[in-house]
Amino acid sequence: NFISVKGPELLSMWFGESESNVRNLFDKARGAAPCILFFDEIDSIAKPRGSGGGGGGSDSGDRIVNQILTEIDGVGAKKSVFVIAATNRPDMLDSAIMRPGRLDQLVYLPVPDQDSRIAIFKACTRNSPLAPDISLDNLAERTEGFSGADITEVCQRACKLAIRQHIADAQAGLEEKDRCTVITSAHFEEAFDKARKSVTPADIKKFERFQASMKAR
Repeated sequence: NFISVKGPELLSMWFGESESNVRNLFDKARGAAPCILFFDEIDSIAKPRGSGGGGGGSDSGDRIVNQILTEIDGVGAKKSVFVIAATNRPDMLDSAIMRPGRLDQLVYLPVPDQDSRIAIFKACTRNSPLAPDISLDNLAERTEGFSGADITEVCQRACKLAIRQHIADAQAGLEEKDRCTVITSAHFEEAFDKARKSVTPADIKKFERFQASMKAR
């Protein structure tokens, strides 16, 4: 079984009754055991205690972190619930949450390499008709340094451009055979005009330094 929780969406829910909701969440995971409990953007709810972050005010945020630590310790002993979390701000986490027995295994996911980018393009376009001259290998080469989300955005924008052209062709009275029915190189070219890298070289260096600091512990 798998339970996914997105940190920012839980802040308002947890405000005022944080400990109870954390307990209920872990109770649900224990009831579905064996279960994987996945926290996305955990940095939003596990900020360093005393920093004033979390679900509204320092005290509330600290209580959330304390209860999460207590619950992780409890499920970890029985090995029936596995807790996984994701963040792009590891420096914003309370250090106690990464101590042995908690979220102590660090998996660093770098920006995708060439083969990974090709796989992402294939996944993003698997249900979309592409013009015969489009090479996913070439598209992957042009997106070095892009994240998976950046590549997805390029594919989605190219798809929307193709749909708009198909609608415009229909409104212009073109016959079905003459309308745009595939994503062409021109659509990708226009999509690339607004493409951007969301992960900067400075971000990558920050992640690598954090990874190195975890290995040194």
